[in-house]
Amino acid sequence: MVEDLRLDSLEGVGPVTTRKLSDAGVHNVMDLIVRGPVDISEITGMEKDTAEKIVNKARKHLVEGGLLAKDFISASELYKTRQSIGKITTGTNCLDTLFDGGIETRALTEVYGEFGCGKTQFAHTMSVMVQKSKEEGGLEGGVLYIDTEGTFRPERIVQIAQAHDMDPEKVLDNIIVARAYNSAHQVLILEEAGAIIEEHNVKLIVADSAVGLFRAEYLGRGTLSVRQQKLNHFVHLLVRIAETYDCAAIATNQVMASPDVFFGDPTRPIGGNVVAHTSTYRIYFKKSGKKRIARMVDSPHHPEEEVIFALGEAGIIDPEEAEKKPKKSAKKTTKKTKEPKVEATVEPEVEPKVEATVEPEVEPKVEATVEPEVEPKVEATVEPEVEPLEDHGANITSDDF
Repeated sequence: MVEDLRLDSLEGVGPVTTRKLSDAGVHNVMDLIVRGPVDISEITGMEKDTAEKIVNKARKHLVEGGLLAKDFISASELYKTRQSIGKITTGTNCLDTLFDGGIETRALTEVYGEFGCGKTQFAHTMSVMVQKSKEEGGLEGGVLYIDTEGTFRPERIVQIAQAHDMDPEKVLDNIIVARAYNSAHQVLILEEAGAIIEEHNVKLIVADSAVGLFRAEYLGRGTLSVRQQKLNHFVHLLVRIAETYDCAAIATNQVMASPDVFFGDPTRPIGGNVVAHTSTYRIYFKKSGKKRIARMVDSPHHPEEEVIFALGEAGIIDPEEAEKKPKKSAKKTTKKTKEPKVEATVEPEVEPKVEATVEPEVEPKVEATVEPEVEPKVEATVEPEVEPLEDHGANITSDDF
């Protein structure tokens, strides 16, 4: 399989052309398809017609090998092909329902929202879930994480992996992190990603965030066209890599507040129509107290709907689990901290006091006070007073009359 993807396996590509392509960052036949003839012509200096011939030969070579679809196929064949597309579970019932089973491969999923809405937490969670077995909803693959904001935290990966009963060390070993410091570096990382994807069996590419560096470097309306052209190149390159290497792609996006909106939500994703048209699926995350709301904004076949999710130790979780988690954690903390104290102080003090004070005090008082006081008073006062009064009164009235 590796030999079939070598550049010198193409007909008409000699050692000189192979060396020229390798020096430009094109290492195999897949890279030719991803970069395209225009890009190949620019980075190698060869004529555009020559670059087009090489790319066409590469595409034909991959079609014959079954790695790419034919140029013309029926809809039924396409339907059967889509049935075999891999999906990565989100670990939650709510988001799996929204995505109809999980994040798809060969597609770009864009997640945008304001700060603190859970975009990076979603990226961290998916970086763990993709490594699960296929029976558990994963793809048993690695992750290429392009960090442009410096927000990737391996500690969070360890926490999520432990919550899902996975080995944290193996999970961290399968995540390749590339820290991008400017927009040109960000594009270069993606252009050189072909060898990394094959070597580590990458099944998920994360760009967090995809537009942040472009937004910071190209300021004002004068640089808007240049920014959009470079951003267009990046997102299209991301989509071509996902389709060519059969992996999923997630891009987080920042937002801005539209000043002309007086009613409704003024939040708008940045990147304009370039990012909106390129993304296969577009999801909007927003905060709602301690919970989060995910809304499917754009999709070729998913309905537009909203679901509620939450953030927890396991990353993205269902809202029902978020309500149960605090109770469980509270019980665990009380057991660990208060168990020795409660056993030593409560048991010996409470039991002897209750038995010794309640039983002897209550029983003798009730029996001693009620029985002797009531019975003698009633018998002694009622009987002797009534009988003598009746006899004496009868004698007096009989003598007078």
